[in-house]
Amino acid sequence: MIRVVEKLKVLLELVKFEHSIFALPYAFIGALYGAAAVASDNGAGWPTPAAILWVAVAMVGARAFAFVLNRAVDKEIDARNPRTAGRAIPAGLIKAWELWLFAVFMFAAYLHAVFQLAPITHWLWPVPLAAFVAYPYMKRFTPLCHYWLGLCLGLAPVAGWVAVGAPISSSAPWVFGLAVMLWTAGFDMIYATQDVACDVRDGIHSMPADFGIPVALLQTRITHVLTVLLLAFGGVLAGVGWAWYAGVSLAAALLWYENSIVRADDLSKVNAAFFTVNGVIAVVVFVGSLVDRLLG
Repeated sequence: MIRVVEKLKVLLELVKFEHSIFALPYAFIGALYGAAAVASDNGAGWPTPAAILWVAVAMVGARAFAFVLNRAVDKEIDARNPRTAGRAIPAGLIKAWELWLFAVFMFAAYLHAVFQLAPITHWLWPVPLAAFVAYPYMKRFTPLCHYWLGLCLGLAPVAGWVAVGAPISSSAPWVFGLAVMLWTAGFDMIYATQDVACDVRDGIHSMPADFGIPVALLQTRITHVLTVLLLAFGGVLAGVGWAWYAGVSLAAALLWYENSIVRADDLSKVNAAFFTVNGVIAVVVFVGSLVDRLLG
């Protein structure tokens, strides 16, 4: 039993389970406003507890499956980078059969959860997985890889929206998704500043490696300004109230802080900007949506 627990800890570290905080709140936001969009005249327009549960299981399962693939594809790159050489696969902390058994379990959890949700998801489930599978190869060909990762996370509000039966043709979830895409691409460029020397050496593409850290950080600032504007515009399309805009305003302040603490000549706070601040941003925006729905 102790060995099983230890292996589970290694696997959870491998897939960075705690990073689910980046995308999961946006899936819940999609579900909250999607349920409101399909509410009957007499209904409160809330997703059922079961729907919230299965959205969470689907998101976590898909993300964990994608992370296993990403780590497996990148194992040689990770082994050559001092920052990532200690990860479970290059360090030999996990056996191949254990890794793929975990991946199969996560895929099964994702697929089971999808089939508990709205019928449209029964047809669309391959779409996010295809995006996830393609992601680790993007950095081998293009510095636009940050935007592909953004696309993967940007599917979260759209997925939450359709998961509760709201129409996929609605504009609001796509605008929310574009906001999440640009937000993610921006903070991923900050994260990539840590590996510029190794990426250049190994021929791995990123905005910092291909165009320099100052250009990449400027691009981050631009994408984060657009993120705030799109979150506000998505709110207009969804018919939200003041609490949503309060949450977006606080997120804007946090994005300003995130960009202020990372500079081309001082990368000492990259981890704080990448994980801590962005995790708070996702929660703040979700809380704004939840308060908005409670008041609405």
